[in-house]
Amino acid sequence: MTIGSTHRQEKQSVRFTVAQNKTKEPLRECVRDAMNSYFRYMDGHNTADLYQLVLAEVEQPLLETVMKYTQGNQTRAASLLGISRSTLRKKLTLYQLD
Repeated sequence: MTIGSTHRQEKQSVRFTVAQNKTKEPLRECVRDAMNSYFRYMDGHNTADLYQLVLAEVEQPLLETVMKYTQGNQTRAASLLGISRSTLRKKLTLYQLD
């Protein structure tokens, strides 16, 4: 099984339980838990583009949350994220958040 087109189908039906204590567990532990859960789910099947998969899974909610926090102010959001405003606009368009 590869992540390509089959991942889109899996993504809709598979939900992982990750952080046991969401209020105190650092983000890095949440990622570690999610990856371990993902590999258990894959049960030895091949994967591809894992780096892009993880980035897309993290980047979209990051952008959504930052845009909400900055009340849609792209200049503030870009500054908070440490990226240029044009890069932020490209990413917002990519995830259809504009």
